[in-house]
Amino acid sequence: MAPLRDVDLGGVAIRGAVEIERTARRLTPHRLPAWARLQIPDAFMVQTSAESAGIRLAFRTAATTLELDVAARRMAPDAASALPASIWELTSEGRVVAEAAAVAGSRYLFTFEDPSGRVIEGPPSTVRFTSLPAVETEYELWLPFTDAVELLALRADAPVAPPADRTAVKWVHHGSSISHGYRADSTTGTWPVAAALATGADLTNLAFSGSAMLDPFTARTVRDQPADLISLKVGINLVNGDVMRMRAFRPAVDGFLDTLREGHPTAPIVVVSPIFCAPVEDAAGPTVQDPTRSYEWSIAGGTEAQVAEGKLSLGAIRAALADIVVRRRATDPNLHYVDGHDLYGPADAERTPLPDNLHPGPDVQRLIAERFVERVLRPLVWG
Repeated sequence: MAPLRDVDLGGVAIRGAVEIERTARRLTPHRLPAWARLQIPDAFMVQTSAESAGIRLAFRTAATTLELDVAARRMAPDAASALPASIWELTSEGRVVAEAAAVAGSRYLFTFEDPSGRVIEGPPSTVRFTSLPAVETEYELWLPFTDAVELLALRADAPVAPPADRTAVKWVHHGSSISHGYRADSTTGTWPVAAALATGADLTNLAFSGSAMLDPFTARTVRDQPADLISLKVGINLVNGDVMRMRAFRPAVDGFLDTLREGHPTAPIVVVSPIFCAPVEDAAGPTVQDPTRSYEWSIAGGTEAQVAEGKLSLGAIRAALADIVVRRRATDPNLHYVDGHDLYGPADAERTPLPDNLHPGPDVQRLIAERFVERVLRPLVWG
């Protein structure tokens, strides 16, 4: 067996990040630039926006063994609970060819009852892939969507080279935990990544759990990314947190879209309304946990009557988004609307219910990916 040799991380492409922070000892890929990170308003988003959804290393090698040293941080409710292993995946030609598991060494303490966001630093972790084919292969190594990751060192038993030049559709997506991947079984099982792998699109996933709030700093970040296609999946977090009324929602959507058009005057922009979520289809938010169940289960904290007073339900959001897109399309024919029920609707919920009444499980994540490919990516990008 050939010995492992150090690989210069500077010669490996990092895809899916908007900024890469480089020091003498590590590389840190970010999904928000430094100026935007300063504007993050709460401790939950500090961690979820730092997590590595959609970020991957790209390279060519004939190595049979790869080792990656990382400093990884995962959200945890306390300092003592055992952390589950995080899943790292190696893909080639759109297929998963190897998996590795490693427990994050550091933890980010957060619960909504105790939102301190305290970091407990821990040791580095080593991610190891073995028994790879001794044939030069193009790989993407997907970081876990659950972890904030700093890259420390890469080793291989054969030379590692940058990936070959390629032409791929650059797709930038923004959304909530449903797009970030909460309750998915792995990064490649999150619906945006599954859709990108199925089509060869070059994805930048700017979905932040709990934080698809039409934040201006997020709009400016999306605006500033290279993009052939932009998708915006908005609504559920606004209802989850009961953070906005219809009077503020409509101009906030217009403002977000105006900002995107500053950087991308003609690129297709797809506005996707929320998928089906029974408790807040007609009732107002916030979503709260059912106190009668020991298992996490979401119910509505508001009422249907409050929607008539200006609070938001998913139904009200869908109607408003469709209306906004129809109005804007009079001068912006490259703006499109997708009803979230076309990705996961009431009939789907009967067949495949959401495990916590809010977030898609692994099966529904893949269903959404398949439908997004057929309804959006193939028609808009590949004709």
